[in-house]
Amino acid sequence: MFARHITTGLPFVGSSKEELIKACTDNPNRPTEPSTGCRLTWQITHNTQITDWYHQWLDGKSPITWTVKLILTILIAYVLRRLTHKLITKVTVRMAEGTMPERLREKTRTIFDGSPVLVSERRRQRAETMGSVLRSISSVIILGAATLTVLGYLGLNLTPFLASASIIGVAVAFGAQNLVKDFLTGMFMLLEDQYGVGDVIDVGSAKGTVEAVTLRTTRLRDADGVVWYVPNGEIKRVGNESQNWARVVLDVPVEYDVDLDKVRTLLSETASAMAAEPPWDEIILEDPTVWGVQALSNEAVVVRVVCKTAPGQQGDTARELRERLKKAFDSAGLSIAAFTAA
Repeated sequence: MFARHITTGLPFVGSSKEELIKACTDNPNRPTEPSTGCRLTWQITHNTQITDWYHQWLDGKSPITWTVKLILTILIAYVLRRLTHKLITKVTVRMAEGTMPERLREKTRTIFDGSPVLVSERRRQRAETMGSVLRSISSVIILGAATLTVLGYLGLNLTPFLASASIIGVAVAFGAQNLVKDFLTGMFMLLEDQYGVGDVIDVGSAKGTVEAVTLRTTRLRDADGVVWYVPNGEIKRVGNESQNWARVVLDVPVEYDVDLDKVRTLLSETASAMAAEPPWDEIILEDPTVWGVQALSNEAVVVRVVCKTAPGQQGDTARELRERLKKAFDSAGLSIAAFTAA
């Protein structure tokens, strides 16, 4: 069998197979197939001592070969780590900035969206947080694989180690599945910029202003001053009242015998006059609109008026509009009817 393998390799020119086996095999009594490098050295030099020196120092598990493999493994791991970190940084910065062109973003930004400096700072913090996490994960994977490769070069049996690590990993993952869920949800939340510090959000179990966001929890404070700590993995849905724009929806109940055309005119004039006065001219983004009759009951006719506002300003706008409508109805001799929502 060994002779057949040797004859399929490089041809022998005036050299015996016994000398090749002696030069390229550690144990002549149990010969193994010589490597291609060892056979090539023998064919070039036809010298047993040179071939044996190559086999001892440059072939197989020789110290020089092992050192070269070790250096190459470390070098490849280092280069791969650098390239991965650069790619992660580029991707996270791109995702944090979003896909809207900066020129269009500047045209659509209102005074309540924040200055370009504040917006850029928020994006920078988000990109740094995500980049740091992803870079740490990539470093652990790459360096861990390089370490296992080096241990394999040393001749260590990695099977028991890998089996133990697998068992420990499964146990840790099972025990910390909620923690992992929180972190994964936090990562996607940051990447998608679902909300940030200063936004008013509704997560179902709590509603308030976001004070801090981490990969594990979101801290927000409600209108009563209560601070809520919500694990990111427990958030099934998020309602953000502070992104791009908001809307005031105001339902005004009036008596059945009131002229609806007069009511529509009064609502439209009052809301439009408010939208033209400072500082409401910068808060209300579009002309208010009277949508018309929203509901009918035995008690009243409900007429709805709406207006588009800057994000987070719908509460103040609604309160001011209610006060102005009350005064306008009093001046016109109209009364707001009692109404119980169905």
